[in-house]
Parts: sequence; structure tokens; C-alpha cells
Amino acid sequence: MKLSTRNQLKGTISSITEGAINSEVTISLPGGSQIVSVITNGAVKNLGLKVGEEAYALVKASNVMIGIGVKKISARNVFTGKVSAILEGAINDEVSIDLGGGHVITAIITKTSVKNLELEIGKEASAIVKASAVILGVD
Repeated sequence: MKLSTRNQLKGTISSITEGAINSEVTISLPGGSQIVSVITNGAVKNLGLKVGEEAYALVKASNVMIGIGVKKISARNVFTGKVSAILEGAINDEVSIDLGGGHVITAIITKTSVKNLELEIGKEASAIVKASAVILGVD
């Protein structure tokens, strides 16, 4: 299956914490980073998710925020790296952040935000993703 989602991160499920309705699923990525997703218990069951098995974390670029000098924030997923590409558009720009270990996260943000954050190639920045915006998939 091909997907339009720009950010497709493959890793190993390291934990599943079940709540009354939702579960928190943590996926460990090669290189040591982790990404957390909150999905329904029904989705965990339907996908057959189990600790130790491989899964994909999928995040639309429009669901990725960019921050500079992020210290504390309520979003569970904060990935810091270097800006590796900026593709300019008429209203929005596409910003890619290289996290190292072969992982790149791409965001679509306004040109105004790129300017206000003074983003440029090589600048340290963080990609921020709420756990509820992370979709999980399996082969």
C-alpha cells in the first residue's frame, strides 16, 4: 500500500498502556528515539499490536509543528534536529528536520512562521507532534 503521509517511521513497539477507552503505544525507532501514539483500544486489538513487534508511526506533515528552543510543552513527541530542507510555496513552506539515524520529519507551516522562527538550513529546531495525531500501521 502507498500512503500520502510524508512521515512514515518504522520501529518496534516498546510499550502499550491500556486505559478505559484509549491506549498509549510507544514505538522505539532505530537510533534510540521514541514516538508515542494514543489510539483506541479497539484499534490496538484490530491491528494485533504487541510489545516487541514492528509497527509504523504515520504523521501528516500538516500535523507537525516546528519550535525553536523547546523546553516544556504538553505534546508527547518532541524531536530535535537540524533543518535539512526548506521548500518554498506561495503560502506554506515545507520544512524537513533531520533527526539523525536516518530519520527525517517534514512539516508544512506558513511562510510567516518560517520567517518568524528564522529557519534556515542547518539551524537546530524541533518537530512537535501530539500523540493523538500519530496513526499506527502494521504490515
